[in-house]
Amino acid sequence: MTAEPDPKLIEQGRKLFAGDWRFIWASPSIATLPPMTGLEVAFAGRSNVGKSSLINALTGRNNLARTSHTPGRTQELIFFEGPEHAGFRLVDMPGYGYAAAAKSKVASWTELIHKFLLGRATLARVYVLIDARHGIKDVDLDVLKTLDKSAVSYQVVLTKADQVKAGELKTMIADTTAALAKHPAAFPEVLVTSSRTGGGMPELRAAMVRLIEERRR
Repeated sequence: MTAEPDPKLIEQGRKLFAGDWRFIWASPSIATLPPMTGLEVAFAGRSNVGKSSLINALTGRNNLARTSHTPGRTQELIFFEGPEHAGFRLVDMPGYGYAAAAKSKVASWTELIHKFLLGRATLARVYVLIDARHGIKDVDLDVLKTLDKSAVSYQVVLTKADQVKAGELKTMIADTTAALAKHPAAFPEVLVTSSRTGGGMPELRAAMVRLIEERRR
């Protein structure tokens, strides 16, 4: 379940994401990644889970990340940078699983995702987005296993929570939390969000502020 948020972290998160956020880089391959600097958090998830919509809601900008009704639209690692003093980046990863593209392209995106997760020293955390209507699928488990093998911690974020009835959502949170107990690199707390209503965004921002503070101690 989502813990009671710290008001100080909530406010720090609001200020961080109210600052200037901009697109800085797109990488179709590991060889074209930007130089490593500061801290990065990445958003991974199945195609059409709502990664771009979540990044837009997080930063309060309608068109920072490109959204589409066509699964698989994001075909590169997309980097966004925050205010200069923050030294903090967001990474929108290609959706895995189904995509409206040739199988060879999907395979190359999947390889890119796994290589990035295993080899990026500045990557502080991965937020694995899971559709609250469907829960963790086999294709998600493949990514969780990759993260378990790496030195990167990860946290599950349920998306589209506004489309699930309260009782079903409670069950989904409990089931997801139980499933994550089997994964050593998983952060135990499940975050619950809705990009449409803005629900859970303050808590997600606060989680990132806490992460930044921990890494800089």
